[in-house]
Amino acid sequence: MTIFFRNRPAGAAATAAALALTALAALAGTAAPASASGPAPTPAAAALGAAPGDLATPAAPSVPSALALPRPTGPYAIGRDTLFLTDHGRTDPWVPAAGPRQLLVSLHYPARPGSGGTAAPYMPEEEARLMLAQRGLDDPAWPGLVAATRTHSRTDARPAPGRFPLVLLSPGFGTPRATLTGLAEELASRGYVVATADHPYESTGTELPDGRVLTCAACDEVDAQPDDAARHEVLAAVSTGRAADFSFLLDRLTGPRPAWRHAGSIDARRVGMAGHSIGGAAAASTMAADRRVDAGVNLDGTFFDPVPTRGLDRRPFLMLGTDPGHGPGGDTSWDESWGRLDGFKRWLTVRDSGDFTFTDTPEIGEQLGIVDPGAPLSAARSTTITRSYVTAFFDRSLRGRPARLLNGPTPAHPEVLFQRP
Repeated sequence: MTIFFRNRPAGAAATAAALALTALAALAGTAAPASASGPAPTPAAAALGAAPGDLATPAAPSVPSALALPRPTGPYAIGRDTLFLTDHGRTDPWVPAAGPRQLLVSLHYPARPGSGGTAAPYMPEEEARLMLAQRGLDDPAWPGLVAATRTHSRTDARPAPGRFPLVLLSPGFGTPRATLTGLAEELASRGYVVATADHPYESTGTELPDGRVLTCAACDEVDAQPDDAARHEVLAAVSTGRAADFSFLLDRLTGPRPAWRHAGSIDARRVGMAGHSIGGAAAASTMAADRRVDAGVNLDGTFFDPVPTRGLDRRPFLMLGTDPGHGPGGDTSWDESWGRLDGFKRWLTVRDSGDFTFTDTPEIGEQLGIVDPGAPLSAARSTTITRSYVTAFFDRSLRGRPARLLNGPTPAHPEVLFQRP
């Protein structure tokens, strides 16, 4: 897949990022678009969203003055907290010498209007630099711009009165949790508490509170495998490991001695989980391992850890992915999982989309002038579709609200196809 920059003249070819999980698609039997030039990526690099392509070398770069996430549409103001948690019952699976497994978690929640301090930061600059560098985007001005992306959450905001359903979010393999901020803010504005976790050593960079930055040891583990079957096994371990992360997180958020100061805002009887790419597969893994999770959403992720043959105890599940890559017969793990899902379920695909359609990447990339011809769906449509269908699904599953959007195709969203294999 090839990336171009808007309003920049053509120049020398350079290896660059494509915003699609090419290696994961290949492992699942999905045809991946051929690159225009450059060497083949390593398996982990492709799993992180990198594939060879051509960049037009700019003669006179045009740098935007600021970036911003789209405004949430719900009635609530939004607060944001950050938790740093240690699971003393587990050793880190990727770097055992690091000791117990640790998690960094962003909590977005409905807040009282006018309360709180400054706008919550998007991500640390070093995390932004590492994420962009992995994708071949090395403009020196961009890490600071991406890190400073304007959010719509406030630090130290007082919670809105009431108790709200909890949604857990898990990012794609190699991708920082910040890339799901737009979805987290939308859900919080609609009356959900949202906990988004960074899984250490599974991202291009995770900056800890003491300033240390953990890089992607799990990616090195994928690269070290001799063949696709062995890589598939490691990626299945990523999915099941994240299930253990979220079971621990649920204990710390809803147990008798919760770690979060506003834990009283959570209604522990109503819990959902969604994730991007392998984070979406982890939603199914978590539901299989933990009965407390009532509903799940997979945003374009291969099920490396298959849905159990017994199903998910009739709990609802939404599969929302690219078209045609995640249509019937594309990623065969979706066909297999669809047959095993035994509750309310929907299989939706989106025309002109790419793997990162369901994250903040289209909004940020469009503002930076990046064009991905393999995923021409606009940022505005990407955002609207992701927000609308994920929110409708959780409203139905966790609140018992009507969700006509899930009944079938609608003229408001002509890109969304209902698959009925």
